[in-house]
Amino acid sequence: MLFLLLLFLAALVPGSESKIGFEEPVSYHVIRISTFQNHTWAHLASGWLGELQTHSWNISSSTFIHLYPWSRGNFSKRELMDLERFFWVHIIGVQEFFMDHLMSECEFSFLVDIVMATGCELHSEKSFLGFLHVAIQGHDFMSFQNKTWSPSPKGGRKAQKACNILNLNQALTHTAHRLLSDTFPRFTLGLFDAGKPHLQQQVKPEAWLSSGPSPGPGHLLLVCHVSGFYPKPVWVMWMRGEEEQLGTQRGDILPNGDETWHLQATLNVAAGEAAGLACRVKHSSLGGQDLVLYWAPRSALGWILLAVIVALALLTGLGFWFRKCWTHCEAPCSAVPLK
Repeated sequence: MLFLLLLFLAALVPGSESKIGFEEPVSYHVIRISTFQNHTWAHLASGWLGELQTHSWNISSSTFIHLYPWSRGNFSKRELMDLERFFWVHIIGVQEFFMDHLMSECEFSFLVDIVMATGCELHSEKSFLGFLHVAIQGHDFMSFQNKTWSPSPKGGRKAQKACNILNLNQALTHTAHRLLSDTFPRFTLGLFDAGKPHLQQQVKPEAWLSSGPSPGPGHLLLVCHVSGFYPKPVWVMWMRGEEEQLGTQRGDILPNGDETWHLQATLNVAAGEAAGLACRVKHSSLGGQDLVLYWAPRSALGWILLAVIVALALLTGLGFWFRKCWTHCEAPCSAVPLK
């Protein structure tokens, strides 16, 4: 379910990694997941500023749980209560209306889960674009925009029928439009203003190199590990001098447990061509000073370590020899009687 939620968020907020450096969160959205199992419904709701979860939802008390001290934004207690009530009625209420009144009308014989995402995206010149999307079984079902419910092409006849029913409800349409055009933009700006110090923090990445499983005879899989960085946008590439190695395969950027991120970038090369390669990391926290790690073939490292070990062994042996010689030379001299 969490993987489905992340995919749904990625589809709603495109281009969030387009640049290296701090950017204002592009959206605030509330996600509501309803799962039908064992003839009962289970509900989960959360609020997200960009890709950072700032709120969860207490279903029993119908209130938001603020995950950070600044998650209350710059609103008074009374304003927050009004917002919570508004969210409950027009976000949670829309989905419950859908479940209670439209399932039989739209002939749903079996329903596992419904995901509803609603919020607004920040565009140029502080303008906002509101959105409300509904997905069923992991597929887009319908959306609300410009005061109209519209079916998704994948929703088919059931989605069209559901939209026809919802569009007849003028009160619901009006309040949904108000939520997207007024309430969410005000809440997003207030939340971002209060959380700006937290959102603008910079954490430098740590990086190291290793070799992965052999991709084939005579080939090496070079792995560049980058971890512990914040914010999320980062650029990682295997290089030969100033030439980017287009065979670089970059994995997904995944979260650590402390709100930082990590990823791996790999390169499949012939064993004889690994020398001279380097992994370059660009991140806003580095202040324009790229992090560059040079690949040293394992054989060369082995020879270096062997040379160091041999040198230390020789020095240790010489030390013991001189100590023993000094002891044996001193003892007879002190035992000779003086005349």
